[in-house]
Amino acid sequence: MAKRGFAELVWPQGADHADVQRLTRSVFLARDLINTPCEDMGPHELAAAAIAVARDFDARTSVVVGDDLLQENYPTIHAVGRASARPPHLIGIKWGDEHAPKVTLVGKGVCFDTGGLDLKTPPNMLQMKKDMGGAAIVLGLARALMAAKTPIRLRVLIPAVENSVSANAIRPLDIVRTRSGKTVEIGNTDAEGRLILCDALFEGDSEKPEMLIDFATLTGAARVALGPEVQALFSNNDELANEILGASTDVADPIWRMPIWKPYRKMIDSKIADFNNVSESPHAGAIIGALYLSEFVGEKTPWAHLDVFASNAKAAPGRPEGGEATGLRALYHMIRRRFV
Repeated sequence: MAKRGFAELVWPQGADHADVQRLTRSVFLARDLINTPCEDMGPHELAAAAIAVARDFDARTSVVVGDDLLQENYPTIHAVGRASARPPHLIGIKWGDEHAPKVTLVGKGVCFDTGGLDLKTPPNMLQMKKDMGGAAIVLGLARALMAAKTPIRLRVLIPAVENSVSANAIRPLDIVRTRSGKTVEIGNTDAEGRLILCDALFEGDSEKPEMLIDFATLTGAARVALGPEVQALFSNNDELANEILGASTDVADPIWRMPIWKPYRKMIDSKIADFNNVSESPHAGAIIGALYLSEFVGEKTPWAHLDVFASNAKAAPGRPEGGEATGLRALYHMIRRRFV
């Protein structure tokens, strides 16, 4: 019996080879970043990866490190990352014509999440090298958009930290003043992603971009609701949400919209701060995360929050087990359709 050879890719008639190669390289970039163990992919290494991507396209970069985050008024990023021997970073990229429509991408870069003092169990920690999956997807998406010479002014913001346990770790019941000036009571140190994102989102919103999009491996609740293959979308703008969902269907990159149900806002009320970073209720965890983030985005800024899995739980054709750029292709096609 003859051995089967490797499958051969047959290009459909009219296929855009260059676009496929752009997306393939960008997806592989995100996968490789996610799959790299934290020992070799801490905040500094993630910043180096971002700088390398930016250099390929003559983009400008900025990196704020360690205690300089306090000087530059990014206190929640510093609070989450200060317990690690490797200091927290805020990574920035700017590219494109300053007069073009502004598109801002924010990615959660928790390079490893122990849970902090609210320590995770060992089984739950086994997936935590991918907790920077949002940052990896944002870098891959940014790379694809720049490679395609998309006529936008692109900005990328990646807060990069390790959520570690140390004598100076942030504690439950601490109160942190965010970049916005709002105060947050720490109900759980394992809800750290929304803390680092809130400073970056507030900064991103300050420019009033045409769209503000964040990717984050934010909640297990999103996976309970939708499983690993369908990514949760929250948005304050129906037009933006519908464009994302349309692109998701067209390129088979599954995304499902969930509500930012404002009556649940009271679930994160605090008696001693503007709000808590978690709810005492076990219900609606993904919505609670989105509601927290919405506090740092203006109502008039079209914003989308993608709570993503950033992984393939099992291998399938074209989708190896491990890190995955969930949502990247859908957002790439949506942005290209809007602005090209």
